[in-house]
Amino acid sequence: MRKPLVAALFALVIAGAGAAPAVAAPQAARTAPTASRTTAASPTATVRAVDFAGTVSLSNCSGSVIRFPNSADTDPALVLTNGHCLETGFPDPGQVIVGQSSSRTFGLLNSAGSKVATLRASKVAYSTMTDTDVTIYQLTTTYAQIRSSYGISALTVADTHPVAGTAIKVVSGYWKRIYSCNVDGFVYRLKEGDWTWKDSVRYTSACDTIGGTSGSPVIDNSTGKVVAVNNTGNENGERCTVDNPCEVDANGTVTVRQGINYAEETYLIPACFGTGNKLNLNASGCTLPKP
Repeated sequence: MRKPLVAALFALVIAGAGAAPAVAAPQAARTAPTASRTTAASPTATVRAVDFAGTVSLSNCSGSVIRFPNSADTDPALVLTNGHCLETGFPDPGQVIVGQSSSRTFGLLNSAGSKVATLRASKVAYSTMTDTDVTIYQLTTTYAQIRSSYGISALTVADTHPVAGTAIKVVSGYWKRIYSCNVDGFVYRLKEGDWTWKDSVRYTSACDTIGGTSGSPVIDNSTGKVVAVNNTGNENGERCTVDNPCEVDANGTVTVRQGINYAEETYLIPACFGTGNKLNLNASGCTLPKP
């Protein structure tokens, strides 16, 4: 995990390319490149260009306002980021946090990357760094209220597995920067320090994410949907250490790819949220780790 950009109070933070454990102080902010315009292959359906609308900045990480295919406009909105971006510290291996009180704030960005509002959490709906690296906050506002007040819609989380070769964008609300690359492939197990993640997304080298990009939504260019959440990268070529994740295949063979970055898939999440965006880890099809 890359250390998130944390307030001076935190000594150890996760690295920003992906989201692994602690990360060093981030580099100076870089100017966000203009997002390229992408439309769907069908001549009758146009997908909105991938930009910053719906992304958020956290105190130490990036994130996005998300909804699921069956979410209603009247449901409380949700924010997705990394487990290692949780304000109370990294969840331990095997730990799952559900329903934890939170009043964390998020800077809501418009398409140009300008902050238009401050959103507030009511609770941590779900957080873990086991098998995946996600935190999902429930907000005090609904999707309809956000759209009515600021003209911004939530990003939809795809409920199908991402595909190798897909053109993607990693959209960082913290740095207000968009990275463009492709899904290079999938990692059976990605190990970083004490944490292990399953079926992780490996980027092609063009997505050279940095600290502070942890929690950024990974968006499929062709559909505009979230397919993963950015979380870590191998910075120094070390083997399976913090900020230096290693790939482990089904036979136990370890591969180190210095300079390559990763994300955790999100397609498993929608099955765990039901009517009213309520978490139900016992729902049919829900395979997220349980407390």
